[in-house]
Amino acid sequence: MAKVLVLFAHPRPDTSEVNQPLFQTAQAVEGVSAIDLYAEYPDFGIDIDREQARLVAHDVIVFQHPLYWYSAPAIMKEWQDLVLEHGFAYGLHGKALQGKIFLNAITTGARPEAYSTEGMNHAELRSLLGPFEKTADLCGMRYLAPFVMFGAGRAREEDRVTVHRNAYDDLLKALVADRFDLDKASKAALLTDVLDDFILKGEAV
Repeated sequence: MAKVLVLFAHPRPDTSEVNQPLFQTAQAVEGVSAIDLYAEYPDFGIDIDREQARLVAHDVIVFQHPLYWYSAPAIMKEWQDLVLEHGFAYGLHGKALQGKIFLNAITTGARPEAYSTEGMNHAELRSLLGPFEKTADLCGMRYLAPFVMFGAGRAREEDRVTVHRNAYDDLLKALVADRFDLDKASKAALLTDVLDDFILKGEAV
C-alpha cells in the first residue's frame, strides 16, 4: 500500500465549483493525506521541517490546483521554493525524494482544444507543465501525466463535476493500492478520459 499526499492550493476555495469538491473527495480516501496549503499557511509562513517530513512519509505527491498562468497559485510556488531545498530534495546529498511519484491534478478555464499545437496556447498541456516535470526529474521523482478537468468554469452547468470526482476517487484509490500502471502513465499526455487504461485489475503489484 502506498501513502499519498495531496497538496491543495486554491486562494478562494469558497468560490471553487470544482477544486473544493475534488479536495473533499481526496480527504475521504483512506491512505491519502489531504492538506489545504492556504488554510494551513494563511500568512505564507510555511513550516519547512513539517513539509519535508510529510514528503518523506509519503510515496506519491499530488499537486492539486487550478492552472494559473500556466502554473499554480502563489503559495504552491512559495512552497516549492522553500521546501525543496538543496541537500534535501536535490544535489549531491539531496536524496529524500528519490523514487517517489509526482503528478498534477488540475483544472483549466479553457476547453481541451486550446491545449494543442493548433489551439490558442500552441502547446499541449503536458508541455506547458514542463517546469513541474523538470522539478520532479531534478528531485529523482517519477512524473506522471496530469489529471485534468478542462473548461472547469462550465463544469457544473454541464453536469460534469460528479463524474470527475468519481474519476479522482478512482485515481487516488488505485495509487494507494499500487494498482496503477506507472510506466504507461509516465509516458501519456493526459490521464483524464482514459483513466481506466492505467488502472491495473486484480491484486496490488
